[in-house]
This record gives sequence, structure tokens and C-alpha cells, in this order.
Amino acid sequence: MPTAIAEPGDEAGAPGPVAPAVPELPPVTAGAPAVGPAPVPVASTDDPGVPAVTACSTFANALDSASTFYGDFADSIEGVERPDYGDPTISTTNTSGRTALREAAASAMSAAGTPGLSPDIANPMRSWSFGATKLLLKMGLRTGGQSLNDTATQLNNDATNAQMACAAAGTHA
Repeated sequence: MPTAIAEPGDEAGAPGPVAPAVPELPPVTAGAPAVGPAPVPVASTDDPGVPAVTACSTFANALDSASTFYGDFADSIEGVERPDYGDPTISTTNTSGRTALREAAASAMSAAGTPGLSPDIANPMRSWSFGATKLLLKMGLRTGGQSLNDTATQLNNDATNAQMACAAAGTHA
């Protein structure tokens, strides 16, 4: 066990840690009311970042849901030019995919309408919402092959544009 030895009056030892500076406090006056906590600034709708965060978060949730359920449908018809919509798997994933796209399109359109949202962010969200509606209609009409692929590709491009706009605003989708 190490020991330390010091002789009185020996000041040649290693310096110890420096004590932190003690801030000057105002004098206490008897009978004076206590000062409350300092106000903290709260983001208002005048802050351009607030609408972007709200809208991009809503849009991200819409994308997650739509991609999961449409992905299931796309997997079930992969490699087939004319899907057999009578197949129970294709029928089920078609229904759940259309439902998810319908809900996501409504959510994306709502996000695009967030008060104070920059058109640079809102416009690709609106475009994505229209594309999702177009895709769910094609699914409902039981089209297949390249028509679905082309619409899904455009939908992916719109999603990328919205995500890039959100990133430029300092948030994510």
C-alpha cells in the first residue's frame, strides 16, 4: 500500500488539483422575494425547423408502413408479368398493401399540409401521396408487370426527393 509523507513547511511536493472557481453570488437581502427560474425559450411555429420536424416525422412513419406492406405484395408477385390475383397469398398481400398505401397517402398529404412547411419539403410529399394513390388504384384494378414497377419506381423517386428535402432542413424522413 503506498504511503505519502509530508513534512510541515515542505512546499516542494507535487501540486494538487486546482479547486474550481466559486461563482460570486448576489447578497441575500432579508424580506426580498426569491427569484424564480429563468424562462426557457420554447420553439414556436415561427421557427422554420418545427414544421419540418413534424412533417418529416409523419412522412417517415407513412413510408415505413407503406414499404412494409407493399413490399409483401411485391414479393408475392415477383417475376410474374400477370399475377394470379386468385392466389390467396397474392390476394391477401394485395389487400393489405392497398390499405397501407391508402393510409400512407393520406398521412403524407396531411404532413405536406403542415402549417409553415416549406414548399421544398411539401411538394415531394404531395407527389409521393399522389403516386401512392396511383399505385393502390393499379393494385385494385389488378394490373401487373411493368406498369406496377414503373409506378413503384416513381414513388421511390418521390420518397427520395422528400427525404432529401427533409435532410436539407436538418431533420429526417
